[in-house]
Formats: sequence, C-alpha cells, structure tokens
Amino acid sequence: MEDLHNPVLPARMPMIQTPRLVLHALEDADLEDALELLYNDEIKKTFMLPDFASHADAVEMFRVLQRMSHSEEHFVYGIYCKERLIGFLNDVELDGDSIELGYVIHPNWKNQGYATETLTAAIPELFRIGYTSVKAGFFEENQASRRVLEKSGMKKTAFTAEIEYRGKTHHCIYYAIRKP
Repeated sequence: MEDLHNPVLPARMPMIQTPRLVLHALEDADLEDALELLYNDEIKKTFMLPDFASHADAVEMFRVLQRMSHSEEHFVYGIYCKERLIGFLNDVELDGDSIELGYVIHPNWKNQGYATETLTAAIPELFRIGYTSVKAGFFEENQASRRVLEKSGMKKTAFTAEIEYRGKTHHCIYYAIRKP
C-alpha cells in the first residue's frame, strides 16, 4: 500500500506530453542545450545558478540534473519542444507530501506559454504519485513567474522569504496548489 505522506517517485518517471511539449528525463544528447541554459545570464537573474569556475563544473551540474531526472528520489524533467531541450523542471524541496518546484525556459522560447503548459501538466502527475501540495517561489521582481503560477492554478500563500542571491536580497513570494 502506498504511503501518501511520503510519496515514492516511480523508478522511471513517465514521459509527460502536452499539446506542444514533451517532458522526459535528460539524455546525453542534451548536454549542449543544457549548458546554454546553465550559462545564460538572463536565466541567472531569476533562477539560482552558480557561476561555474570551469566548463567541467557546468558539465558536472548537467550530469547531476541528468542523474536526478533518472532517479526515483527526484522529480526532474527536461522540457522539449520539437525534440529540442528548451528548459527543465526540478524539485527544489521535498517535504513529506509537499513538493516545491523550480523551472527554467530558455529566453529564446519565453512568452509562448511553455512554462505554464509545463506546470499545468506536471501538477496532476505530482498529485497522481501522491503529493498533496505543490508550491513554487519567485523573486518579487519576476512578475512573469507570478503569472505562470497563477495560470497554472496556484494561489498566493502567506509564506515569503528573503533570499540572498548574487549580492542582493530578493523578496521571494510563494504560490501553492493543493490536491482537490
């Protein structure tokens, strides 16, 4: 019998398909597209990524994400449009039956609804595997993320946080959705 207070992710996460996107585990062939995401200065403004000391460090970060995307202990997916990696979705925190998500879409693919489409597809999958609460946070100045979370059915919570990132303190606002 499944323990709903400690969901166990399937050993091989199922592919998630939307009208325009496919979400699945990261593969070796995704390395160059993933590095574009990890090195992108615009992404680094709103998604917490390190400045890599070397190319090898960036490749290792990709390998970690790739392993997590194949792991039964994490919820990590590559986001693909026409078979090209355009972003990724990842667990930020797992806490019993609650999961916090983060997501990235390459700036060349932004403002086309892909982030909303991704979250709208991922949330029912998370509920299906046993999570009862899905949340995500964003830096207050990132209003595009606020709109994505609202369009995905999430509601603003009372919880906020002050997060130090890149020499600046960011006010982080959280949204969540509970399983009906």
